[in-house]
Amino acid sequence: MDMTVLTYAIYLVISIALTVWVARTLSRNGQIFLQDVLRGREELAAAVNHLLVVGFYLVNLGFVALYLKVGDTVDDARGSVEALSVKLGTVSLVLGGLHLLNVYVLSRIRQRGLDEATDAPQRARKLSGRAYGPPIAPQGTTHPAPGV
Repeated sequence: MDMTVLTYAIYLVISIALTVWVARTLSRNGQIFLQDVLRGREELAAAVNHLLVVGFYLVNLGFVALYLKVGDTVDDARGSVEALSVKLGTVSLVLGGLHLLNVYVLSRIRQRGLDEATDAPQRARKLSGRAYGPPIAPQGTTHPAPGV
């Protein structure tokens, strides 16, 4: 077997295994985080989690496939290890970058939800005030009782 083809095979096996392991880990641990972000709505959290995992697989496996080609012919074990280190290191950096991006976006969504929960009592008080409440009858007038 040609050393370049062997390098491709090793790269694909390790990259796909790494992608699957990271996706499963993120899915398992991300489920809890998503339930908190989505205020305990388990079905919605599971659906969002599944969509994120599918997107994660598509992006990462697409990158792995596009990044398959080795620039030069690999002639020996040293060249294979060098090519694999560059490729697997790049794949790991991309996986880590996408993970950080996901965590950042989800933490922003969570923070927005926490801010809205904090602001809700203040908004409720404003809405129940005189300016936004039911119409107030002028002094000296009465409204008929309901149903009369």
